[in-house]
Amino acid sequence: MNVLITSAGSKLASKLADATAESHTIRLTELQQVDTSYDFIQSDLGHDESTNELVKGMDTIVHIAQTPPELKAQADEPENFEIDFQTRCTYNLLIAAVAEGVKYFIYASTLRLFEQHGADWTVKENWRPRPHTEGEVLAKHLGEFTCREFALEGKIKITCLRLGAIVTTEEAVSSELNSMWLEIDDAVAAFQGAIDAPSSWGIFHIQSEFPGARFDIDKAKGHLKFNPQFVPPTK
Repeated sequence: MNVLITSAGSKLASKLADATAESHTIRLTELQQVDTSYDFIQSDLGHDESTNELVKGMDTIVHIAQTPPELKAQADEPENFEIDFQTRCTYNLLIAAVAEGVKYFIYASTLRLFEQHGADWTVKENWRPRPHTEGEVLAKHLGEFTCREFALEGKIKITCLRLGAIVTTEEAVSSELNSMWLEIDDAVAAFQGAIDAPSSWGIFHIQSEFPGARFDIDKAKGHLKFNPQFVPPTK
């Protein structure tokens, strides 16, 4: 299977590419140039033929949808930059994907959509998000909405993974326990599960499983065969 992964400069995209390359052919893309040994195409995900060329021949697109921090910092209005990327660029990517016959699309959203719910509530996928007005969270909410509209048209199958707070095992050692932690290797495993078991329109909560973990992940454990391995370090 040919798999396009966006946000190639991110640590998550890099680790996912390495893990997925064992069984699939990988292409990477990013808003800026990235040094990589994989097939790479720099793209601003515009509404033009270059985005069609980017996705041509792909079976699955994994839209990590993480803006390069340095580009966001340089923007005149960083929050608007983020919203534009999650909406307009996601829309352009989906338009091109449908036009070129790409079958599957995976969008990386965030569990921060539920930060305004009580921390002791068991929030499942059928709960309505309550995003606050912080640009990054609002942008992901709008990105989900964009994906949902395409999925409802039935022209492409879309899986939405709402990710917890990504952390490495090494970072966790020196950090206070976060009930939303998602260890990065567990995140990679979730994306691999989504590639192998696509949904027509599926939303899955993805975080590592440990005592005190905030979100129910039974749906992901079932459909995606998600089996998180992270064990928080003892202090």
